[in-house]
Amino acid sequence: MNRRRFCGGLLVSSLGATWAVRADEPRRVTDMAGRSVTLPRLPGRIVLLEARDILCMAMLHPDPASLVVGWAAVDRIDSPQVQASFERGGPMPVVGQQTPETLSVEGILALSPDLVVASSYMVPQGSDALLARLSALGIPVVFSEVASNAVPSAPVGPVENLHRQVRMWGDVLGAREQATAFSAFADAHLAEVAKRLKGAAPVTTYLEVQSTLDDCCWVAGTQVWGELLTLAGGTTLPAVTAPWFQKLQLEYLVRTPHDVYIASGGGWSAGRRPAIGPGIPAAEGRDGLERLVARTGFASLPSVRRHRVHGIWTGLITSPPFNVLFVEIAAKWLHPERLRDLDPAATLAELNRRFLAVPIEGPLWVSIQE
Repeated sequence: MNRRRFCGGLLVSSLGATWAVRADEPRRVTDMAGRSVTLPRLPGRIVLLEARDILCMAMLHPDPASLVVGWAAVDRIDSPQVQASFERGGPMPVVGQQTPETLSVEGILALSPDLVVASSYMVPQGSDALLARLSALGIPVVFSEVASNAVPSAPVGPVENLHRQVRMWGDVLGAREQATAFSAFADAHLAEVAKRLKGAAPVTTYLEVQSTLDDCCWVAGTQVWGELLTLAGGTTLPAVTAPWFQKLQLEYLVRTPHDVYIASGGGWSAGRRPAIGPGIPAAEGRDGLERLVARTGFASLPSVRRHRVHGIWTGLITSPPFNVLFVEIAAKWLHPERLRDLDPAATLAELNRRFLAVPIEGPLWVSIQE
């Protein structure tokens, strides 16, 4: 037994009262695809086909890494610091990269999982071979995400999506009380933002979902990123019709009025993205934003001329438990007069104190002018 597994066993044993279910008690879980899945026991050997799911687990479990025996799409955590914090017991076995065809079925099976957590991106609809093989071996599969840029998701909205995902993970991990507490926390913070924004006109915003020096211009779609922008009192650009993201021509961006530009950055630097994320100094993020607005044509954007340029860590959008932080900070940028005294940094501190097994170190957002 390795150190991660041993420590995880101690934590589950010492905090058993928190889970409110016996480890050997079967439970039914409704996953994000609406599938009802029976888990014969509390899982102890989980393979994540989207490694960033460990961030949601960390909101509900004191040592999520003790339960994860392998993962895929590790780069989508988008933070070397966060990844390392979950690998203190040693490197996590990798069963795939960023796309479905890289998944290794043999690699998954070699880890003897008692649960595989998938997404509709890594296991697309119609890809029955993997599910059939796992099912034949008695290995349950739950889906943690079903959104797609090709197929619009059910119109549940980001808040209900968050609650469903947290509830699913609460059932998987036997942490329903913690899941309920987190949902209440999210509702309270989102309600405060909504109260302050009541009656405010939406602010047209260029929310860039893939900010790099060598490509332009990927804008937030009508769902997911765009819906969260709406909660923050904004609206995406009028030509956008795709659910997740859409590539626009620079000429359109230049001639389309918008008030605020929010770029996305992270801990990996492919395409020379701005360095924004856990533990990265704010000065590095600002330097990255300066390079972005130096791209051809960007000096003409109304948002850039008014110096209303900001950047976020992608995890604030791609990991639903962090969506509350995105809504708060974006609302401050879009409506500074209404949310001047709102403190997203205090919200991050509360998340770290009350929920996160592995605290997340800021800054997770930055502005070109502080």
